[in-house]
Amino acid sequence: MADWTRAQNSGAVEEILDRENKRMADSLASKVTRLKSLALDIDRDAEDQNRYLDGMDSDFTSMTGLLTGSMKRFSTMARSGRDNRKLLCGMALGLIVAFFILSYLLSRART
Repeated sequence: MADWTRAQNSGAVEEILDRENKRMADSLASKVTRLKSLALDIDRDAEDQNRYLDGMDSDFTSMTGLLTGSMKRFSTMARSGRDNRKLLCGMALGLIVAFFILSYLLSRART
């Protein structure tokens, strides 16, 4: 009778341990699924940011080309005759005036 009771208690303990083991395995599987989802989200975010940075790089490259061309034309115009110097000074003065007018209008629009 004692052997039967011991065997029954041993079977009950194994059943409890088995249930606890399954519960912990399910919990672990749930955590692994969440971590996998997080890793995929991070990967997608990194890819999006890389695409955005690549786009900025090409934008800066095109802007550099535009500014280089403008500076070459500006230098050529400044090096040529006296009439162009008068035009250059007038243009510079006009740009300065336009800058101050725009800054005044923008500060007025904010208030």
